[in-house]
Amino acid sequence: MTVRTVSSSPDPIRFAYWVPNVSGGLVISKVEQRTSWDIDYNRKLAQIAEASGFDYALTQIRFTAGYGAEYQHESVAFSHALAAATTKLTVIAAILPGPWNPTLAAKQIATIAQLTEGRIAVNIVSGWFSGEFRAIGEPWLDHDERYRRSEEFIRSLRGIWTQDNFTFRGDFYRYSDYTLKPKPGARLPEIFQGGSSRAARDMAARVSDWYFTNGNTPEGVKAQVDDIRAKARENGHSVKVGVNAFVIARDTEEEARAVLQEIIDNADPEAVKAFGHEVKNAGKASPEGEGNWAKSSFEDLVQYNDGFKTNLIGTPDQIAERIVALKDVGVDLALLAFLHFQEDVQYFGEHVIPRVRALEAARERRAEAA
Repeated sequence: MTVRTVSSSPDPIRFAYWVPNVSGGLVISKVEQRTSWDIDYNRKLAQIAEASGFDYALTQIRFTAGYGAEYQHESVAFSHALAAATTKLTVIAAILPGPWNPTLAAKQIATIAQLTEGRIAVNIVSGWFSGEFRAIGEPWLDHDERYRRSEEFIRSLRGIWTQDNFTFRGDFYRYSDYTLKPKPGARLPEIFQGGSSRAARDMAARVSDWYFTNGNTPEGVKAQVDDIRAKARENGHSVKVGVNAFVIARDTEEEARAVLQEIIDNADPEAVKAFGHEVKNAGKASPEGEGNWAKSSFEDLVQYNDGFKTNLIGTPDQIAERIVALKDVGVDLALLAFLHFQEDVQYFGEHVIPRVRALEAARERRAEAA
């Protein structure tokens, strides 16, 4: 089925990758993964990604072990290390309200922006893992309260970064004539967020620069894009959209599908079920009873963010066409995960991104001719 929309951007679609700063890779599977969470591996990966045409790298934030992720490097410090190892890549640091407050985050990110010519952004994670909050002694708020806190967090960040004598009176954060110096500079850090609930989408439509959605079909993504952008227009705001995807690009579709099956066949059932239980409970806590993983099967949950659903699995030509189909429904950025990150990112840069750019150029020429 072809989904058409007028929301497609004339700008080239951008590419980001999940930084494996957490052990276990990006699948809950015991399949072989030539991916490491250490800094040497990740520095080289960032350089490969930058040379391959990636615009962004997204670090993860985890405080406790589980679901195959036994070790975790802290996101802000790790993001700075990757930005320092590259020259063009923008690194998105995941920040979790609760453990962080806006004062600390604003100062950390402003300093990194000063040191890297602005190549730092933030992803505000409202939280889905109640056990993690309990383990570190942080209060676990109701679903919509978490998003209310995140919205105040974002408003506080932006105010601290752009105003002197910043004053704010919220339910979670308060400031009185606060001035941060130095501020980030001319290139203000972009603010990303995720979530599929009503509260998440409404927050994006009010305050975020970017909205991340879990993996989905073009039809499913279009519904979210249209909803968010309509609400954003009502608010006099604009928001870009990124979609999560797990990429398996191989010379033949048979090879790619075989890799997918191997990942699923070697899934860790107990870890997948435990992860599914946690995230689905978080989604059910929303007033509408749905969240990011509401309709995820066991196979979907093997990849943390429903990345298999986006179906970027096959030959470079097939994947390039599917990426452009996502762009057609309003996607501005593809947030990608891989099995063997260094090799797969390089292959993607050599074989998929040029095909995407060729398809975009051909469409642009047709549009100009019309």
